[in-house]
This record gives sequence, structure tokens and C-alpha cells, in this order.
Amino acid sequence: MISVLLTLMAIATTAIIVQRNLFAVVILFGIYSFLMATVLVALDAVDVGMTEASVGAGISTVLFLGVLYLTRSEEMKPMHRPLLPLAFALATGFMLVYGTLGLPAFSDPDAPMHRHVAPRYINEGLRETGVPNIVTAVLASYRGYDTLGETTVVFTAGIGVIALMRRIRRRRREQPK
Repeated sequence: MISVLLTLMAIATTAIIVQRNLFAVVILFGIYSFLMATVLVALDAVDVGMTEASVGAGISTVLFLGVLYLTRSEEMKPMHRPLLPLAFALATGFMLVYGTLGLPAFSDPDAPMHRHVAPRYINEGLRETGVPNIVTAVLASYRGYDTLGETTVVFTAGIGVIALMRRIRRRRREQPK
């Protein structure tokens, strides 16, 4: 199941790369994000999967469509071949893959996270945060600044799109007919 979803994600990524129509890119991005949410749910990370579905496939797609409404729907052809950015992206991807080689195996019970971090959250979470639900305690207390930052980014993006759309609407009303 997961391998099929990952294959579909690779196909969506390839389709995004070759597309020139930005509307198609936005829709493919939404599909990719929905597939990622499905993978996360299949890996039993339901809370992260639901967040990816709502923010990635939902809000981000709507914001991109709003921005696309304000711009052209076709990507401009590059004036030269983007070899330097391609080399940089490939080098970054290689370093990220290389960095994963030192990680413990997936769901390894002897991983440091399972020996140090998770037991502390489970055993001390209620006392340290006062929140009985451990997932809420982690998201709202231990990772509170991170969650606040993520919320701020999404809120700011939404406000930016609304401001741009109002500006365009006002400009259209002011133009002589």
C-alpha cells in the first residue's frame, strides 16, 4: 500500500517538474500533498496526516490558486539552462539522503527517541504541563513555539493573498471603462 502511494507521489513530482501550466502544477501539488497525508495516515501518524491534508492539500492549494488568479497561468521559459540551481538541488538532495543513513531503523524500539524522549513525555507530561492528553501536551506545550510558528506562517500567507486580491479588485474598479 505505502509503496503504491510513494510511486504515485513520484509520478506527481515528475509531472510537476515537466509542467509549464501553473494551474496544473497547483492541482498536482494538491494531489501530492493529499498522497503524503495518506502515507502519514497509513504509517499511523493520523494527527500529522490530518494536518497535512488540511494545511497542505487544503489551505495551501487554495492560497496558491488565489495567487495564480493574480498572475499569469503559464510559466515563463527560462532564458538559459538552470544548471547551477539543478546542481545545487541535486547536491542538497544527496546530502539529505546521506544524512538519513545514520538514522535508526524505522520503528526501532531501541532508538534514542524511544529510550529517552518518549518515556519522559509519557511519564512526566501530565506533571510538567498539566495537560492529560499526551498529544496535546506535546503539540501545545513541548512544541508550543513550533506550533505557534506554523500557525503564524499559514495565517500570514492567507492575509497576504487576501490583501493582494483586494488590491487587484480595487484597481479594476478604478480603471475607466
